[in-house]
Amino acid sequence: MRTHCRTKLRPLLFCAVLLCAQGCANRLRYRQFLDSAAADVADLPGDLLQDSKYVLSQRDNLLILSLAGGASIAMNQGADKDIQKSFDKHEIFHNFTDRTLKTFGHPGFHFAAVGAWYLAAIDNNDTLNHDRAWTTIRALSLTTLATFSLKTIRNNDTPVDNSRAWPSGHTSSSFALASVLDEFYGPRVGLPAYALASLVGIRMMDQGDHWASDVVFGAALGWVIGHSVAAKKELQFAGFKVLPCTITAHGPVLGVNFVKRF
Repeated sequence: MRTHCRTKLRPLLFCAVLLCAQGCANRLRYRQFLDSAAADVADLPGDLLQDSKYVLSQRDNLLILSLAGGASIAMNQGADKDIQKSFDKHEIFHNFTDRTLKTFGHPGFHFAAVGAWYLAAIDNNDTLNHDRAWTTIRALSLTTLATFSLKTIRNNDTPVDNSRAWPSGHTSSSFALASVLDEFYGPRVGLPAYALASLVGIRMMDQGDHWASDVVFGAALGWVIGHSVAAKKELQFAGFKVLPCTITAHGPVLGVNFVKRF
């Protein structure tokens, strides 16, 4: 009888030891998870400050933003209303497509998706994806801060009379995410991401949520910040280097060149 009881107890003891070991491992894993996330969050203010300094220190960045700002001012003189009237007459997106683009373009959706990427990378001890996800969070955070600061300063109305129209937050966040993905994975991922970001911008005009000038500057802002934070090198778009262009044949004209060596 005593031998029979011992035989029964052994599997139970073995299971108890396994459960205890699993619990200790989970606790250690959870602790490491919290320590890693806490360290990143603690560094975030300093990282954003450094990223801001880098973005503003690049002459090409300032040129692109100046051109986009000038375009916004010019469009605001009358082109915005003409473009909006065209969208009012020929609405493009309806029902499911409209709701889908609005959701996919929302900054909150971007943070949630990248946050899941970040948490999965920590859980799997994946250093590469941890760094990439955290860099993306930094780019989105800086884009959001810049966008809402400009919205507060400008505080103009949208076509449907909502406040803080310029620049478009959906567009800036979408282009920031697309720029980071383009930098990390190249045109194969970057081009579809840019295409989706562009559809988000068109949708914001199509439904009267933003003027065209809001979308133009939002796209430029997100592109500049996303690329700069992810790469910290000269601006590129889908593998093409972006360079300033000045033409003086019939008066001074500013623009950009897209250059690629084959």
